[in-house]
Amino acid sequence: MLVSATSDEALKNHLLSALPSEEFARLEPDLEIVSLSLGEVLYEAGEKMTYIYFPTTAIVSLLYIMENGGTAEIGIAGNNGLIGLALFMGGDSMPHRAVVQSAGDTIRLESAALQNEFERGGLFQKLLLRYTQSLMTQISQTAVCNRLHTIEQQLCRWLLINHDQLQTDKLIMTQDLIANMLGVRREGVTHAAQKLQDQGLISYVRGTITILDRMGLESTGCECYQVVMNEYDRLLGKYISKQNRPSSN
Repeated sequence: MLVSATSDEALKNHLLSALPSEEFARLEPDLEIVSLSLGEVLYEAGEKMTYIYFPTTAIVSLLYIMENGGTAEIGIAGNNGLIGLALFMGGDSMPHRAVVQSAGDTIRLESAALQNEFERGGLFQKLLLRYTQSLMTQISQTAVCNRLHTIEQQLCRWLLINHDQLQTDKLIMTQDLIANMLGVRREGVTHAAQKLQDQGLISYVRGTITILDRMGLESTGCECYQVVMNEYDRLLGKYISKQNRPSSN
């Protein structure tokens, strides 16, 4: 069931919350709340898109699908971003799949309403373009990380980025799901997760990962997470309220 989004719900997304009241007021009548379930596909590779999504409590993974069925995650979007950038970048489809990796809510906006506001050239346009650049950094850094760093380091990066999107220290993630996202064998994830647990950084019980020591995860991981967050902060930090931005403290 679709319901119109209240301002309180919509403003849980950091991009929407950064809009001036006048711009937000123009979008508000067309904003809808959609509840997303774990594993739900928002769109397939090459599929025509009709909505842009601004997650509030859900986390959506961008997956590249190989010809043999193998998958690898190339990016993550949660309450600090959006899904569907092709709709304002001149296309109407993307070469990857968008699938829900953490159930929750998202705000969706139909493409015509999106494009009408985007073409006004206000802060809405600027935020979407700046976010696109930050996502490009995340995608390229993910490729570097997956090529050059250990599975343990990749897992640290992945956990930190997901943790940034949640209001809790608990992530509901099976090892099979994490392995599919990272494009590695399940046994590698099992070994890496056990090492992090032995160091007291996480607790992993029956598909629930609890972050126990965030600063320890940052120290154990590679530089890739910080590169991504520094770029997001450089591009969007002055627009996003400080309390909504990730903290290492």
